Amino acid sequence: MFHKYLSSALLLGLLLTAVGCKDPNHARTKTQTLPSAEVRVITVAGQASQRQIEVAGAVEAVQKATIAAKISGVIEELPVALGAVVKKGALLVKISAGEITARLSQAETQLAQAQRNFEREKRLLEKDASTRETVKSLEDAYRVAEAGASEARAMRNYAMITAPFAGIITQKMTNTGDLATPGTPLLVLENTEQLQVVVAAPEGMALKIKQGDTLPVSIPAAEFSQTGTVTEISPSADSASRTALVKLRIEGDASLRPGQYARVALPGGAAADTFLVPETAVFRFGQMERLFVVQENTAHLRLVRSGEHRNGQVEILAGVNGGEQVVAQGGERLVDGQPVRIVQ
Repeated sequence: MFHKYLSSALLLGLLLTAVGCKDPNHARTKTQTLPSAEVRVITVAGQASQRQIEVAGAVEAVQKATIAAKISGVIEELPVALGAVVKKGALLVKISAGEITARLSQAETQLAQAQRNFEREKRLLEKDASTRETVKSLEDAYRVAEAGASEARAMRNYAMITAPFAGIITQKMTNTGDLATPGTPLLVLENTEQLQVVVAAPEGMALKIKQGDTLPVSIPAAEFSQTGTVTEISPSADSASRTALVKLRIEGDASLRPGQYARVALPGGAAADTFLVPETAVFRFGQMERLFVVQENTAHLRLVRSGEHRNGQVEILAGVNGGEQVVAQGGERLVDGQPVRIVQ
């Protein structure tokens, strides 16, 4: 038993000795044996960058009309379907208007009678067989009848609802046989040839926007990206959301539809110093972003945090200092601590 414990003690001692005798400079020695790599570098410098914040919005038609009835009646005809393309003046809805037609007939009859009376009395006045007062009274009656007939014609026209402009029927809230009442929406007509993006901008940012400004607009569903021109800015902010409506005109595109989700980049706070490096200098490792900085001809790994990507460059928000040399090409094969040789 004693020999068994002695053997175990000797074995443990040998293991501890082996660990304790391990060279602490082993990792450094291994790194120093790495071959020197050729790299291209850039010297980063702070650049003024205006911060931008994206807000959500929606695509809308500049021309949009909610078609509603002005009179009550049963819908006799509804010749348009959802998504139908209509021309200006095309018939959209016909409402039954029997009472209005009868009223128009009555008004036109009264107008014809008042006109005959007025003309007859004028001829009698020319023969001194009437008085000016009588003629004036009949003339007034004629004018009243004329106004009544005009009103009846207008009411009859209300029974025939036509398109105020060319566009597409984007909503249909009624069908043939339904009862139309004044003010009740029947259809929605939109002109998709002229589109805009409407966003609710935080009140602080809205103050920095003026009519005529151009802002970046993106519509992911349509793979659409361009600048929009600010056409309208609400002069007041919503007291609940503390936002103000901003409208931007965009150029038409076949893939754009009213109601699509849009993003608009608004100017944010004051300009801040940031660093721009080529996109080839930054590498992703899982959720981390990293690059290499050269100091004394040695590559040192840095974890960084990036911002916007634009024109082949990436904004570095943290992890790099001004004046440092960043590996722009050749960093994908580097190891932390590897010697490098800078080439032009």
